Amino acid sequence: MIQIYNRRTNKYDTEAVTGEKYINWAYESPIGKGFVELFVKRKIFSKLYGLYCDSKLSRKKIPSFISSFNIDMDMCPTIPSDFKSFNDFFIRKLTKEARPINTNKNILISPGDGRLMAHTNIDINELIQVKGITYSLSELIQDDEIAKEYNGGVCLVLRLCPTDYHRLHFIDNGTIEASNKVLGNYYSVNPTALERVPKLYCQNKREWSIFHSKNFGDVIHVEVGATCVGSIIQSYTPNQKVKKGDEKCYFKFGGSTTILFFKKNTVTIDDDILLQSSFGFETKVNMGEKIGEKFSYSS
Repeated sequence: MIQIYNRRTNKYDTEAVTGEKYINWAYESPIGKGFVELFVKRKIFSKLYGLYCDSKLSRKKIPSFISSFNIDMDMCPTIPSDFKSFNDFFIRKLTKEARPINTNKNILISPGDGRLMAHTNIDINELIQVKGITYSLSELIQDDEIAKEYNGGVCLVLRLCPTDYHRLHFIDNGTIEASNKVLGNYYSVNPTALERVPKLYCQNKREWSIFHSKNFGDVIHVEVGATCVGSIIQSYTPNQKVKKGDEKCYFKFGGSTTILFFKKNTVTIDDDILLQSSFGFETKVNMGEKIGEKFSYSS
């Protein structure tokens, strides 16, 4: 059972996990672990499932998915019957009213919907995956020189579930460099897997880029793929100006994660998110909502 902090009610909600029984079997039982290592973590498994989710046959999954996980389709400009495939539904866009964006230049917004964990004053060689399991920024992006610039900074880990809106957006005005692709496995990013697979983020397929933010300095954006994530699709044009709230990328079917790194003395994260992170709880956030603000020496 996964407990998530709801900052609107100041209570903890139980996360509805798609495929929960399978995930527990796959990452907790000896037979399941063997199946993951032999087949599930490999590209071919996610590729095949991705092809199915792109096909017309997968449309039949849409109504039951909406019903089972109480997806609010009033926020979507497309009606369920108009989607061409399950992936077409999965990467659905939302109306502008569904995710209002805080446009204050000093306010840091969430890049997407998901469950947020924040780490401050980070040691780039001991980044926290979960309690007792760490990884390094150099391993994650495979660039030692860039990694060094973020020691003492802030790391934000946003975990997206299959039930979430799966498009990510820019947190500020600025420009962004081309995406660097790193090949890897396709482990689940569910907390059950994170507790059992060492350096999971560094093992999985991922893409990263540097966002030259106008108000928060140079930010490293990392998108981590996972089981059944067919593709990470970048929506932007490298080195062209973008505005706060513009779409950056989207994931096709599956759970996934984005990780943001900020340099020291550039951002201050909201107290409730930091408190819950210190307790080991993720905080549920939506794209566009305030999660922090520009660092000020007077604060």
